[in-house]
Amino acid sequence: MVLTGRAGVLAAAGVVFVALVMPSWAGVGLVVAVVLVVCVVDLLLAGSPRRLQFSRDGDNAVRLGERAVVQLLVTNPGRRVRGLLRDAWPPSAGVVDPPHKLDLPSGERRRLVTQLVPTRRGDRRASRVTVRSIGPLGFAGRQSSHEVPWTVRALPPFKSRKHLPSRLARLRELDGRTALLVRGQGTEFDSLRDYVPGDDVRSIDWRATARRGNVVLRTWRPERDRQVVIVIDSGRLSAGRVGDAPRLDHAMDAALLLAALATRAGDRVSLLACDSAVRADVRRPAPQDVLPSFVNALANVEAELVQTDFRIVVSQVLERLGQRSLVVLLTGLDPAVIEESLLPVIGPLLRRHVVLLASVADPRLTELESSRSDLVEVYAAASAARTRLDRDRLTATLTRAGVTVIDEDPDHIAPALADTYLSLKKAGRL
Repeated sequence: MVLTGRAGVLAAAGVVFVALVMPSWAGVGLVVAVVLVVCVVDLLLAGSPRRLQFSRDGDNAVRLGERAVVQLLVTNPGRRVRGLLRDAWPPSAGVVDPPHKLDLPSGERRRLVTQLVPTRRGDRRASRVTVRSIGPLGFAGRQSSHEVPWTVRALPPFKSRKHLPSRLARLRELDGRTALLVRGQGTEFDSLRDYVPGDDVRSIDWRATARRGNVVLRTWRPERDRQVVIVIDSGRLSAGRVGDAPRLDHAMDAALLLAALATRAGDRVSLLACDSAVRADVRRPAPQDVLPSFVNALANVEAELVQTDFRIVVSQVLERLGQRSLVVLLTGLDPAVIEESLLPVIGPLLRRHVVLLASVADPRLTELESSRSDLVEVYAAASAARTRLDRDRLTATLTRAGVTVIDEDPDHIAPALADTYLSLKKAGRL
C-alpha cells in the first residue's frame, strides 16, 4: 500500500476539523476513521500491478556515448491501472527518460520507450520494473516490482575511425609507389607490365623481355597475409586516467584503428588482452568479422589493479604464432615495471618476430614542465622533467634491444600506430 499527497492533505484537514469543530477523542476517532475508509476504498478500487505482463524489445548493443532504445511492452489482463512505471537501470546505463505515466485500461497494452546513453563500457543489465497503481480517488494505491531481464552492451567508441580514410589512402598510395620505384627487400612479386619511361630499370625482367620482344618489368606490392597480434595490457599500468578516459580505453581505440587498417591491407589480425590472466582472446577472425569481434571482446575488459605478468603475455603470443609476425604491445612506459618484468622475458619474441610497443603519454606532463610561476610549480616541473627523462631513457633501452617504441598522447597514439605499421610494411619488415 502507498499513500499519496492527497491522503496527507485529508489528514491535515482532519486535524484542523478536530481543533476547531470537535476538540475531543471522539473527533480524533472520527477523522482517523474517515481517512482510513477513504484510503482503503481507494486501495481496493486500484488496479492490480501484480497482474501486469511485461516483455522487452530493442537494441542489444550500442557504442559508448551513443543512444540505445529499449522498448517495454506492458499488457493489462485485469482492471484499469493508472499511475507511474519506473524502468530501473544502473546509473552507468545513462537512462534519459523520467518515470513513465501509465493509464492502461483492461485488456489493452502499451509500448513504453526507455532511452539509454551509457557512460561506461560493458554489459548494462536492466534492474526491476516498478509499477505504482493509484486508485480512482487519488488517495492510495498499490505497488509491485517485476523482473524483466534485458542487457545492453556498451561497446568501445572507436573515436579514431576518422583517421582511417587517410591511412587507407596512404596504403593505396604505398601499393602504387612500391610497384614503380621503391621496391623493398621484403615486398612480394605482383605482375609484369610494359616498361614506360621513368620506371626503375632495376625492375626489368630480362627473361620476360626476351620472350615477349619488348621491355617488361616486374611490379611489386607490400606483403600480404601476414600475421599481426595486438596485445593490450589490462593490468594496473592501464588503469590510470589520461585526459578524460583510462589509458586502457585509449589503447583499445588505437588497437581498433590498427586492426581496421591491417585487415584492409590483407593481413590477419588477432587480439589478446592480458594481465595476470587472459581477459580477451580473438584469433584470426574472418576479415569482415574483425571489428565486430574485437569490440565485443573488449567491451567487458576493465583494467585490473594487478601487476601484469609479461611471462604469460610472451608465452601466449609465442603459442599463437608460427611464422614471423608483427607483435604490437599496448602498455605503459613505466621504467620499474618494464625493466623488471618485460625486458628479461622479451628475448624470444624479438628473435622470432617484429615487436612494436605503443604507450599513451600523459599530456599533463608537458603542461607541468612549462608552468614555473611559483615555487610549487617549479617543483612540479622538476618532477615532470624527471619523469620525462626516465621515459626517454627507457625508450632508448627498448630501441637498443630491437623494439620499436611509440610514445604519444591520447590524440595522436592511434594515427602514430597506424603510420608506424605502414612504415614497417613499406620497408618490407613484416
